[in-house]
Amino acid sequence: MSDVAAAASAPDLDAAAHRRLGVDLFNHVWTLVEKPDRTPAEIDEMIHAAHASRYHWSKAGTNANLGRGEWQVARVYSVLGRGEPAQFHAARCLAYVQAAIAAGEADDWDLAGAYEGSARAAAVAGSRDEAIAWRDKARAALADISDPGDREVIGGDLATLPI
Repeated sequence: MSDVAAAASAPDLDAAAHRRLGVDLFNHVWTLVEKPDRTPAEIDEMIHAAHASRYHWSKAGTNANLGRGEWQVARVYSVLGRGEPAQFHAARCLAYVQAAIAAGEADDWDLAGAYEGSARAAAVAGSRDEAIAWRDKARAALADISDPGDREVIGGDLATLPI
């Protein structure tokens, strides 16, 4: 059976299964992002798992979930030094986060996270001035985060920007 035929005959997943896969794949990607000595096969796995997580959120998530998925895809490409796709997905992240804010779906850390992702992607793409501008927006947005732990996570990400 061809891959296309197999996919066409696969059972539909319900929203709970899509959510579970979105979460599980997101978490798996982090094990690969944090691994210092990834093999070429693990790099492929990291890219595809990040996109797969984002796909599953498109079937069962909110704009906030979609933004977080795009943020992770941007982070993967940033880790790999691939500026153009990192910037593309960081821009998608920000658009989804803005929609989530408008719909009342966002957490108070989503905007700072989107700005951090945009800063990292711009830095990787070699746009230092743009990266600094996004970093400064992210730093300002930290003040809107009520949970100290969430502030610390994003602040920690900002501290590792390659600018």
